Amino acid sequence: MPRVRVTGIPEWVDRDRLLGAGDWRGDETELTREKAADLAARLRGVELGGQAIETDIRPRLKRALVRTARTNDARRRRDTTPGFTRAGARIDPEGRISLTPETLALHLGEQAAGRTVFDAMCGCGGNAIGFARAGSRVIAVDKNRARLEMARHNAALYGVANRIDFRHSDARKIEVESDLLFLDPPWGEMDLLEGFSQRPCWVKAPPAMAVPAGFSAEAWFGEAPGDYRRVKFLLFRSA
Repeated sequence: MPRVRVTGIPEWVDRDRLLGAGDWRGDETELTREKAADLAARLRGVELGGQAIETDIRPRLKRALVRTARTNDARRRRDTTPGFTRAGARIDPEGRISLTPETLALHLGEQAAGRTVFDAMCGCGGNAIGFARAGSRVIAVDKNRARLEMARHNAALYGVANRIDFRHSDARKIEVESDLLFLDPPWGEMDLLEGFSQRPCWVKAPPAMAVPAGFSAEAWFGEAPGDYRRVKFLLFRSA
């Protein structure tokens, strides 16, 4: 069987969840050719916390096997953890890219333990709704009025609009009293994080983003078959 070596996985990532099958000894294991090809396809181009994940397989796999594994991987990606599950939810193109899947947003909300949360970039409302469903009071702000109205509509759809104070503003320009600052900027605009200094603070970020100074990191995986072993996003928590 081929020997597989995977390097670059940050220590705060669940290695068993990411790698799956194999009797791993450190960075190495032996897998069947099919499983090795599958793993290589799944980790192809993956970066976590600013580190590239590298997979080395010896002896090298045949091209036909590699192509088949990549095709199968692309098909699996279609079965991913859904965003909003209730009919009638409104979402824009940016939201389709970065919306926190509904079940993960609820798990995130449960970790806030009922605190008052300042969701400074609420977008279409996925995170705000998750916090509210878990019992938190939420101040949800967005400078995009259309997106804020989508969040308001979605919160009503989930029956938690009365727990969320929606405000149309640039969150960096207003004063808000809260127990927790939550930041989830559009993933193409992570520079928006500048200007926020409140603690404690949680930041939801794309998997490839490097961990900011003064924060710890967690990797959050999907729950559907197509993304169960894929990191959906990183959660940075202020120290």
